[in-house]
Amino acid sequence: MSSKKFGKPLISGLFLVDKPKDYASHDIIILTRKALGVKKIGHSGTLDPMASGLLILLVGREATKQQDFFLKQTKTYQATLQLGEETDSWDAYGEITQTAPVPPITLEQVQQATLSLTGKVEQPIPFFSAKKIAGERMYDLVRAGYELERRYNTIEILKWNDITLLPNNQISFTLTCSCGTYVRSMGWLLAQKLGTVGHICTLRRTRIGELDVKNAFDGALIKDSTPGAIYSHFMPVPAQEPKVEPCNEN
Repeated sequence: MSSKKFGKPLISGLFLVDKPKDYASHDIIILTRKALGVKKIGHSGTLDPMASGLLILLVGREATKQQDFFLKQTKTYQATLQLGEETDSWDAYGEITQTAPVPPITLEQVQQATLSLTGKVEQPIPFFSAKKIAGERMYDLVRAGYELERRYNTIEILKWNDITLLPNNQISFTLTCSCGTYVRSMGWLLAQKLGTVGHICTLRRTRIGELDVKNAFDGALIKDSTPGAIYSHFMPVPAQEPKVEPCNEN
């Protein structure tokens, strides 16, 4: 599409979007660009197509200047872990690669396992991820048939909340973590701690820093929305960019 079709945004600001499941984060950016006729839009960190929840779009130059700040904010997710089945992507969109019996598990055992996965954690990076190796995304290399060595990054898990044992060998939980965290990886690690295998079957991001998905615009409505309706949901850009510590990114 010609850049002549894009103009400057009427307002530079933050657009909080509740990304629906089965949309790529880039789909939401494209829809917003078309709806506003604006090219310069950044984001606060992508969500996998399987995941729903909070995506912060930064519209206009003043907003995109602060992209690094929002990328590095802590994030909160609600997730469900399916025990007994591992997939190649460690989520429900992958193919099952391994099954294992699920031993009897108590809530106390799960809580103890999550305590051992709190604080600084060496997290395995899923092969089906956007992490780059020599300029190539890992999922592209895997799909091309390359065998990759397992890679790790250090992240911080702040807390596990709302842990609930569900029927059919599922566990639901809320996870608050640093940027760079793959919830899929934490689900895989938790299953290992419990003596079995597993994959994340539902995932929703509810918070980024102090911003909550409750205040977000339904991403499924962007396509048919007017610029005025979208701009009315903008949040102002902070007066100045706060200083943040360096952080590993996905």
